[in-house]
Amino acid sequence: MPSRTGAKTHPHHDAPDTAAAFRRLSSLPDGPERDALRDEIVRAWLPMAHRLAGRFRSRGESYDDLRQVAALGLVKAVDRYDPGLGNAFESYAVPTVTGEIKRHFRDHMWTLHVPRRVQELRTRVRRATQELSQTVQGRSPTVAEIAACAGLSEDEVRTGQAAAESFSALSLDAEMPGGDGSWSLGDALGAPDPALDTVVDREAVKDRLAELPERERAILYMRFFDDMTQNSIAQELGLSQMHVSRLISRSCDRVRDQVMGDTDDA
Repeated sequence: MPSRTGAKTHPHHDAPDTAAAFRRLSSLPDGPERDALRDEIVRAWLPMAHRLAGRFRSRGESYDDLRQVAALGLVKAVDRYDPGLGNAFESYAVPTVTGEIKRHFRDHMWTLHVPRRVQELRTRVRRATQELSQTVQGRSPTVAEIAACAGLSEDEVRTGQAAAESFSALSLDAEMPGGDGSWSLGDALGAPDPALDTVVDREAVKDRLAELPERERAILYMRFFDDMTQNSIAQELGLSQMHVSRLISRSCDRVRDQVMGDTDDA
């Protein structure tokens, strides 16, 4: 496909001349011939798409992935371009490809979901900070300075700065600062304490246990706190083992029913 060196139609001197190809593409029905011409146009404009991808290569994403995203945006631009409107393809393709790359960063590069408005605040704050860093010597720009430079409120600046910390996450396997390599961030995270359920249960039954007859309270204490067997309790109190078993079951059922009733009433 021929290329033109003139700059009257396209901003880039090496932009391919595909005007005739696009007019032909728009007149062809779906089929192998149209698909082949479409692929030829895409290949002709791939260098431009790769140049656009190169503008974003220092933002944490691999250049190969950016090239693929840019190529996808180019394909969309070729499919949607209407030569009948009289506009050069490049004027339509550049914002389409650039928009596809920016959407990739917005939808796939953030560890946490951040609203688009907050993402835009982060970008404005970052740019203002970089600009001020060239003029402010020996210190970081203040929130007030960034706000004045970016045309934002100080609260918006703080929101943008906080959003910067959501772009990527620290691995739970990361070594803790000052550690010897054997202590990771995951080791510092808390976990539910199984003993908490026991505390809740004890507090729930405390008042109900106090309402039991003294002999039944004594039996429960010996069984569950002194860890005595039913036979030992029976000998201690001069009762049969069967009678001790019935008293324990009756007391537990009574306390359980009362506690569950309290829960239902709450």
